[in-house]
Amino acid sequence: MGARRGFFARGGLRRLVRLGALATAVMAALPVVLTVLYLPPFVRPISTLMIRDLVTLQGYDRQWVPIDDIAPVLAHSVIMSEDGQFCAHRGVDLGELRGVISDALEGEATRGASTIPMQTVKNLYLWNGRSFLRKVVELPLAIYFDALMPKRRIMEIYLNIAEWGPNIYGIEAASQYYFGRSAKELTRRQAALLAVTLPNPAARNPARPGGGLRRLASVIERRAARAGAYVQCLD
Repeated sequence: MGARRGFFARGGLRRLVRLGALATAVMAALPVVLTVLYLPPFVRPISTLMIRDLVTLQGYDRQWVPIDDIAPVLAHSVIMSEDGQFCAHRGVDLGELRGVISDALEGEATRGASTIPMQTVKNLYLWNGRSFLRKVVELPLAIYFDALMPKRRIMEIYLNIAEWGPNIYGIEAASQYYFGRSAKELTRRQAALLAVTLPNPAARNPARPGGGLRRLASVIERRAARAGAYVQCLD
């Protein structure tokens, strides 16, 4: 009897290992498949944070708008604030990444090196919060995402899933909530304020900015005004 129980125990363990491996393979394949499904412009993806808000019965405000109905200065401001090399890199800014790795090896405080494709795949497929494991998964996903998606489509998805406050997602909902106007009607100043809110939407309010946020928005407003080649991939 003991031998039989040991046999079935080993068999049960092998089945669990196989199921675990299958589940891991499915989870790994899901972003690859979904990225292809998200290519058509009529598809409107939602983020993992939106799914969380639905599961916890909080709900959320998101009004999808095509990129042609978003003020160009908003996209330009986001690039100059979040990812200046967006049009040049292929999902990962290798220069910034090398700098972060060098700082870490030297024991210095690390800075952010997330590109817009990296933030997009994080929002679409991964979990929130800082984690080395998440970064390891995020990097190849961002390269794959950028290889398949046109830059305009990446920006369109990002601007429609980015969090701009508690339960507020996408630039249209944010524009209406903070400034009472559509994303297409945003001024240069409003666009800059919304762009510099993105790194910390829980603590920053573009409609009631403090002195530091106003100064940062002024810098981004000036950069967006002369962005030139930095934003040419959106033309």
